[in-house]
Amino acid sequence: MAAATAVTSRRGNDQFRGLFSDTWNVSCTLDSASVATTATATDTVTVAGVALGDMVIGMSVGVSEAGLMRRAYVSAANTVTIVTVNPTASSIDLASTTLKLVIGRPV
Repeated sequence: MAAATAVTSRRGNDQFRGLFSDTWNVSCTLDSASVATTATATDTVTVAGVALGDMVIGMSVGVSEAGLMRRAYVSAANTVTIVTVNPTASSIDLASTTLKLVIGRPV
């Protein structure tokens, strides 16, 4: 498991008024390890203030994901986990990239 570095976060509730009591706009550098064929890997991002029950609304990366499938979720207080699954027939090692997340706390 690897952890993201250079995390910047902006917190506020100026978007999605009425749907979320708080939102986070997160940008960080992510350098995931190589993911073997049919394997799963995880990375974590520390985001101050998030809690279980918060929703990762969206996620984007700055490189082609080359067939990998990713899911992000709040796994603990102040922690977002990114799960990467490789359903392809070969190992994939993506370059270091900027990961962007939008996280919301439902009302």
